[in-house]
Amino acid sequence: MRILLALLLTSATCAAQTTTQRGFLENRGTLYPQSASGDAARAVGESLFRYEGFYRPSNSFQLAGAVDLRVDTHHQVDRSVRFSWQDREIQRPPGQIRRLSAVYHKGSVTFEAGKQFVRWGKADIVTPTDRFAPRDFLTVVDNDFLAITAARLTFEKGGNTVEAVWSPRLTPSRIPLPDQRWGAGELPPGVSLRDAGTEFPGGPQSGARWNHSGVIEYELSFYQGFNHLPSFDALPRLTEAGLQLDIRRFYPKMIMAGGDVAIPVPWFTVKAEAAHFSSSDDRADEYALYVIQLERQSGEWFFVGGYAGETVTRAGSRSADFAPDRGLTRTFLGRAGYTIDANRSVALEAAARQNGNGLWIKSEYSQAFGQHWRATATGTLIRGEPADFLGQYRRNSHVGLVIRYSF
Repeated sequence: MRILLALLLTSATCAAQTTTQRGFLENRGTLYPQSASGDAARAVGESLFRYEGFYRPSNSFQLAGAVDLRVDTHHQVDRSVRFSWQDREIQRPPGQIRRLSAVYHKGSVTFEAGKQFVRWGKADIVTPTDRFAPRDFLTVVDNDFLAITAARLTFEKGGNTVEAVWSPRLTPSRIPLPDQRWGAGELPPGVSLRDAGTEFPGGPQSGARWNHSGVIEYELSFYQGFNHLPSFDALPRLTEAGLQLDIRRFYPKMIMAGGDVAIPVPWFTVKAEAAHFSSSDDRADEYALYVIQLERQSGEWFFVGGYAGETVTRAGSRSADFAPDRGLTRTFLGRAGYTIDANRSVALEAAARQNGNGLWIKSEYSQAFGQHWRATATGTLIRGEPADFLGQYRRNSHVGLVIRYSF
């Protein structure tokens, strides 16, 4: 915490040529036309203040820091007064150290240590090889990435890049709260759930990837550590009120081997990405995910369309988990956008199950007002069957408005 305060003070007082800073204040309102099981609220308000500071004492060294301050009306944000570093809380923390890292760069070598964002893969919406990128899934379809504490070494030469990552501990994805509309669905009469806590794994995570850029770009990657998405153990108990299931979260060991490729052809770019996931924990499935998509940029338009699939190679002894990456497989995926002018843009995203049991469509219109203000209106439609990953959220269609002041 003292290091963070020193960084922020330095960013505000040092010479302009060695420091930069930016940030925003964002207010978001969301309206749900339908109530949901266990959650009758139809209006949610959220406020987020984000500040980022960068200090560069030399051409080869940089310190980077960022903080988030949050408040909301729906108790997705914890009501305590504290800062979070680990991001292991069930609720969003009111204060969060979003990033704090040191970067050294010289020649073809870059080394970064601290809390940082690590992104792998080339596909959109579903990215199988992106294993160092946990997310905040409290609102499942409107999620955001979480940083990890890690050391990362990158070596570049010509069109080749080799990257190695080591993280001392797991940063898990944040999953929906069980008593809210994005949490557990409707339960049979006489059945209740009790949160029995979390079994966090010990030990580090590591991985490496090699990327080649040229006319055809391709990448190979390897990861060993833990799944940042949880699986669940359920212990049944009989109570006076009926059957109670004690639910305990755990994060199984994982080994991932994968790759991706981007091939430009005259009318579009073909992208493909695939990964196989194995585990020494017999409670977890072993499976492969793959994505193939077509991407085209034409003037102010861009289009992405493709298909995500899954193959289970070994079924684990525990079938319950929270896995949006697997939940969006066997699905046709698409994204399109149009830049109207320098201040206005529209976008559309969609996911449709190949069997017709789930549908998600999100539309967005964004407009800037001057140099600092931007308003974004969104609409999300979700339909499907209760047993489908998308269909279980069929009562969570919503509209939203985001007002952001940037500095």
